[in-house]
Amino acid sequence: MILYLSMRKTPFAIGEFYHIYNRGTDHRDIVKDLFDKQRFLKSIIEFNNIEPIGSIYEEDYRKKSLDTLTIKSKPKNKLANIIAYCLNLNHFHLILEQESDKGIEKFMQRIGGGFTRYFNEKYNRNGVLFQGKFKSIHVDSDEYLLHLSAYVNLNDRVHKIPPGNACSSWDEYLGKNQSDEICFKNIILDRFKDKEDYMKFAEDTVEGIISNREEDDRLSELLLE
Repeated sequence: MILYLSMRKTPFAIGEFYHIYNRGTDHRDIVKDLFDKQRFLKSIIEFNNIEPIGSIYEEDYRKKSLDTLTIKSKPKNKLANIIAYCLNLNHFHLILEQESDKGIEKFMQRIGGGFTRYFNEKYNRNGVLFQGKFKSIHVDSDEYLLHLSAYVNLNDRVHKIPPGNACSSWDEYLGKNQSDEICFKNIILDRFKDKEDYMKFAEDTVEGIISNREEDDRLSELLLE
């Protein structure tokens, strides 16, 4: 399956799934170290709340300790369900299910503003961090949702990123990271016999994407080189 076949931009609706992605302006890196990655993941957890939570900037980066990034509490009333995610050095992908009116727009506005402030303060820079407004594509079929989850979970393989330079929800899907679960995985995993069945499906899907990428330049926008 080629992912772009089901792409269709539509207004956000409650109960619908969307592929959300963006990259650094001028292709610049949006994370530079492990602390930045942890800070981004903290953002997608704590900003996912119908109730305003204010800034989570605090003294996180100044203390230079990952202990300061412990999640205080997970939202009870979410703006969106996070189905899968990946964070590479210069871009990210999210699969979201909208849970409340304008939930995805509010969620992404908080992430964009909050993480940009953190990044600019830490690296003594000004201006925008991301390349314009986040991009969104309506996921309009179950088949597309399943294949997209594979693409997002194994995005580092698509881009041939060296180990340690990217993070994703892949380990969480395989049950290797249960201490701080972020994703609403059952919508994907319930379609398979077990985790091993999903793992094979995902790896086969990504192999197909990799083999097709050199033959079809229409994948270039989605792949976010």
